[in-house]
Amino acid sequence: MHDLFSLRGKKGLILGLANEHSIAWGCAELVRQMGADVVATCLNDKARKYVEPLIQPSGIELVTCNVEDAGAIEALVKTAADKLGHFDFVIHSIAWAPLEDLHGRTIDSSSAGFARAMEVSCHSFATLAKACTPYMSAGGSLLTMTYLGADEAVPHYGLMGPVKAALESLVKYMAMELGPSNIRVHAVSPGPVPTRAASGIDAFDELMQSAIHKSPLGRLVSLQEVAQLCAFLCSDAASGMTGQTIYVDAGYHAVD
Repeated sequence: MHDLFSLRGKKGLILGLANEHSIAWGCAELVRQMGADVVATCLNDKARKYVEPLIQPSGIELVTCNVEDAGAIEALVKTAADKLGHFDFVIHSIAWAPLEDLHGRTIDSSSAGFARAMEVSCHSFATLAKACTPYMSAGGSLLTMTYLGADEAVPHYGLMGPVKAALESLVKYMAMELGPSNIRVHAVSPGPVPTRAASGIDAFDELMQSAIHKSPLGRLVSLQEVAQLCAFLCSDAASGMTGQTIYVDAGYHAVD
């Protein structure tokens, strides 16, 4: 019987490894353990020194990619496709905003800062999908990472709220456009996870404590739990799902 929850033999591209606390690393480690072949990215050579010791035992190939560089995504996809042959899943786990814009009021954010945050955190997912879909002739999954601040005004989340709202809308349009090609698209919405990117948010410790206090499960979710959801969405078991924002936040989104 076909194992719906297996990723054995599947090929995937994962963007956004930074260190052992990054969601991208949690995903890469788990899908590799489940049998997938993976190419993963980190931002630059500075990040590489933190990431290479993690991936060396796993056989994951690491490539640097700064999505703000012209042609970088297309070059990455070509390199990964040459290695893997095709893609069954792609995980986009990158987000960034200039600190001076992130830490201020949204109405005070600069046009340039807002545009850069939108390019890195949102539009790069569309660019990535365009580059990858020619290598997904048998269908597959495209995943990106969002947060509750897309749907609710969360203190200190600033301009990333509107950016993530745009990303969640993008997911729905991509799902509609790519559905005929059997390509499924989702946004995964973890609760507060202490990643490097999250450390740039003011009062993040307070946000985590609030999540622990309010969530029905009374705790934060682990990197492993986020990765487990992503692995499920990349598997054949999720073949009937697309266009959703799916929460893995100990139930925090469900309570006022």
